[in-house]
Amino acid sequence: MHLFLLLIFQATAAFGQIDPAHCRYALGMEDGRIKDDAITASSQWYATTGPQYARLNREEGDGAWCPHGQLEPSDSQYLQVDLGRLTFLTVVGTQGRYRNSGNEFARAYRLNYSRDGLLWKSWRNRLGNTVMEGNKNAYASVINDLHPPIITRYVRLIPVTILSTTVCMRVELYGCPWEDGLISYSAPEGQLMMPPGYPIASLNDSTYDGAHEKKKLFGGMGQLTDGVIGLDDFLLTRQYHVWPGYDYLGWRNDSQGTQGYVEMEFVFDRQRNFTSMKVHSNNMFSRGVKIFSSVSCWFKPRLIAGWETETVAFKTVLDDRNPSARYVTVPLNRRTAKSIRCHFYFADVWMMFSEISFQSEDTVLPTQMTLAVTSTPVNEETTMPTTPKTSASPSASDPPDDGNTPILIGCLVTIILLLVIIIFLILWCQYVCKVLEKAPRRILDEEVTVRLSSCSDTIILQTPPVPPRSSHSPAGPTNTDPHYERVFLLDPQYQNPAVLRNKLPELSQSAEASALSVFSMFPPHLPPALLLGNPLYDLLLLTSCHMTSGWLRACGGGYAEPDVTQCTPHQCFHSNAPHYAETDIVRLQGVTGSNMYAVPALTVDSLTRKDISAAEFPRQQLIFREKLGEGQFGEVHLCEAEGLPEFLGEGSPLPDRDGHSVLVAVKQLRADATSQARNDFLKEIKIMSRLNDPNIIRLLCVCVSSDPLCMVTEYMENGDLNMFLSQREIESTLTHANNIPSVSLSDLLHMSVQISSGMKYLASLNFVHRDLATRNCLLDRRLTIKIADFGMSRNLYSSDYYRIQGRAVLPIRWMAWESILLGKFTTASDVWAFGVTLWEIFTLCKEQPYSLLSDEQVIENTGEFFRNQGRQIFLYAPPLCPPSLFELMMRCWSRDITDRPTFEGLYQALKPHVNQ
Repeated sequence: MHLFLLLIFQATAAFGQIDPAHCRYALGMEDGRIKDDAITASSQWYATTGPQYARLNREEGDGAWCPHGQLEPSDSQYLQVDLGRLTFLTVVGTQGRYRNSGNEFARAYRLNYSRDGLLWKSWRNRLGNTVMEGNKNAYASVINDLHPPIITRYVRLIPVTILSTTVCMRVELYGCPWEDGLISYSAPEGQLMMPPGYPIASLNDSTYDGAHEKKKLFGGMGQLTDGVIGLDDFLLTRQYHVWPGYDYLGWRNDSQGTQGYVEMEFVFDRQRNFTSMKVHSNNMFSRGVKIFSSVSCWFKPRLIAGWETETVAFKTVLDDRNPSARYVTVPLNRRTAKSIRCHFYFADVWMMFSEISFQSEDTVLPTQMTLAVTSTPVNEETTMPTTPKTSASPSASDPPDDGNTPILIGCLVTIILLLVIIIFLILWCQYVCKVLEKAPRRILDEEVTVRLSSCSDTIILQTPPVPPRSSHSPAGPTNTDPHYERVFLLDPQYQNPAVLRNKLPELSQSAEASALSVFSMFPPHLPPALLLGNPLYDLLLLTSCHMTSGWLRACGGGYAEPDVTQCTPHQCFHSNAPHYAETDIVRLQGVTGSNMYAVPALTVDSLTRKDISAAEFPRQQLIFREKLGEGQFGEVHLCEAEGLPEFLGEGSPLPDRDGHSVLVAVKQLRADATSQARNDFLKEIKIMSRLNDPNIIRLLCVCVSSDPLCMVTEYMENGDLNMFLSQREIESTLTHANNIPSVSLSDLLHMSVQISSGMKYLASLNFVHRDLATRNCLLDRRLTIKIADFGMSRNLYSSDYYRIQGRAVLPIRWMAWESILLGKFTTASDVWAFGVTLWEIFTLCKEQPYSLLSDEQVIENTGEFFRNQGRQIFLYAPPLCPPSLFELMMRCWSRDITDRPTFEGLYQALKPHVNQ
């Protein structure tokens, strides 16, 4: 099992911004995870006071580490700890020696650190002091927070004294792994800003630990990696009593000559596959500060190699309305590199950054992982593997352990033989089950389930700015459960509900058996979706997929077929509910690659035999404005439709335009699309024509008499709800006085009611949306909501989707646990997504759901729902959200679908709030 665990931890890597307030794990001095040979010292009194005894709260040997002789003020005796890997170090705890044989302690000490064991740096606090206060007696421990924290592998504690004395120390270090991998960045020095009427702002990197030469920083790290996010007003700082502008590194555009950009270079611990770069940038445009307008990045696969000529370019969406600082996520398209050089182009007079982080996929080869397994112990008392000194950066040149290789080969051969037997038995059972299950089923025309906006192969090109993250993810009260305490991402102590629900989803016996069999082969805290890509897991999952269509279909390249039933949402998981056979389901791939319909075959046949009810619109009257999105089979364009109200005539669904032009979304099939895609496109038109509700985007007309085939749907002048809300503040006297765009609480409630009304209509047709979120809700100038389906195809929202090993793109932060783990999509899973959409609305879309969790941690959290042991993390209650409304959200996130409300119930519950 240790082999599987290490493979999983090395094979999965998607990392996010570290929060120093939560990164406070004991690293293993006290509990022994840091081994004796990783602790050394410059000297020792006796063998019984050696460095291996410098463990906090332990009294082995003679009770502590004591350097040899009396410590003089000029001495530099040290205790050195090798953490085994790069670590984000935030806290140091020290203790003296309290034994019958002595009573010694260090009253003060200095801290030196090194990332490579060769170049040592001295830690200094934000005011430049290098000495930390130590102990006042020999028995009490003293905890010192490191402000700023440091990124290091090797740490030296150097006791400091004024008088000649004997010193002994015990130590614990606190932090968390530095998964980002960044070991240095280079940039121009920051500058002084002298805004009229305000104090001078010093925008230099004051904690940078590298070299300063010729007005350039290189070879170190500082404030851009300290985890401290700058405030919206760059003249204000957190709580460190330092100068204005301290949290930001900033440059003026004329300081960079005529080039118009700032060049930064980033060096990493090893070659990595980079998925994205997140840059926290100030946007106080009233003082001439904006996020960068664009960025171009070059990649170097090895330090001795040259820069590759192919770049990754990215243009941002500039914001002149919201002055909030925000994260800008730059996609790096899985480019492989050990160094990255980026040019950030100015959009205004000033550009300021406070944090930069990188997300990457681990590039350790399977052969390298096998070598690491033979030499790396896994401590069973922790959820994190303890990596010794030799395995921090696996190298292909490391010699294998010849003694263990035959044993390992024998184990693998045995496992393969067992798997062959299991596969044979499963395929035989599948054959028998298919023979037994071949029975005619009666399918009604009304039994139709359409999946709007599901998985696709949409190419991810860019991501939106992400505002500063919240510091916690609490759970809240529900009508049926007692209050959940607020929980923190890195806090291992979760609050358990008083009543634990132990009911598993009521799957068919074969589905449940195959799902749990895959679970049982791997560590219990890792859900199946997190294991995708592990060779052994994929093989087990492949056999499981043959037995059940409900499982997340890694083997099929997309989602499993849904349960297309006539049941209510509260019946959809019951074993007696009717299911269509897989051969009875027709999958229709949407034009942009973002839709995948699942419709009973006979219903599609009945629709196909009907003529297209939408009228043919003259395509020359569609004036292109911008591309909204694209996918494998086509594109979505924003167009202006000339003469559309007159064309549609009396009874037109278009509101009174007051002389404004009519904006429409045009889905266009590509000329090189396959014949299957063309047929699906025509079927999609016929199915879309069934939708007729004030809060659902309607099909207006088509252009199918010639190529390219087009369907024309409504579009709202205020765009999507996510962008609309993120550019606004809650209505107040301040917003009115300063003419800041705002919305009222009643506006937010009105939006919520409209979305519930539209979803109530879809549920009445047994349509399952599968991608309900604010990005898929369009808004007109009267704040009328229209639920749409092409958010996934928009590059702006690519960071809201998670690609599983190239197989599928999933909006996992909005998905119910059973949809992620079991592939079950029902109206009840749409209810879950509606709860997340409500949370977005009442946070004004300033934060992504579960923003402190990486995508893998979000998936792992769904495993907690599956196990139902009370450790699942919920979204916190937004400050703007009334308590009764948050209770409604929590009901939407109930583990059992029978406990979730229906959309009819949600609509009835929300409606009174609008009238209050």
